[in-house]
Amino acid sequence: MLTNAEILNIFNRTGVLQEGHFRLTSGYHSPQYMQCAQLLQYPVEAGLLCSEIAVRFKEEEVDVVMGPAVGGIIVAYEIARAIGCRSLFCERENGQMALRRGFHLAVGERVLVVEDVVTTGGSVSEAMKLVRQADAKLVGVGLLVDRSAGKVDFGVKTEALLKMSIEKYPPEDCPLCKQGLPVIKPGSREVIKN
Repeated sequence: MLTNAEILNIFNRTGVLQEGHFRLTSGYHSPQYMQCAQLLQYPVEAGLLCSEIAVRFKEEEVDVVMGPAVGGIIVAYEIARAIGCRSLFCERENGQMALRRGFHLAVGERVLVVEDVVTTGGSVSEAMKLVRQADAKLVGVGLLVDRSAGKVDFGVKTEALLKMSIEKYPPEDCPLCKQGLPVIKPGSREVIKN
């Protein structure tokens, strides 16, 4: 098993934690952003961290690892590779998370839901709902980063490699806006005018 220091070192080396002035998907602003796509461009490091999650679920006899698109696709694949089981992903269709592309879950299959970063847990909760609708067995949730610092409770065994609380502000109370710093929408090159 990797130590916390080794895990944090990999996140730092690969540029996951970013500093600046960001508008989050929730609409809040933050001085930090966790961009796990930075980690996922390095297969060796991503494989090490995903294997660490796999080890934490070795007693669960996982049949399928499923992650929400986009962030959970590679994470699910690498964890499934480490476990030696099937990998699939769910994605939005008409605003709802769905299994597409011929993917399916069988009744009773033991499913681990995984994600790169969780803030509110919305996508993971939707993926969990798909598992239950298929009468498969949800055995847990695996995360690279829990930005809620453990505040999100999925009601099942949950393992996060990194838990942290990142400051966030409503736009009208954002000290970074008051300083006149440009706001960046992560995942794009869009700079939002204050």
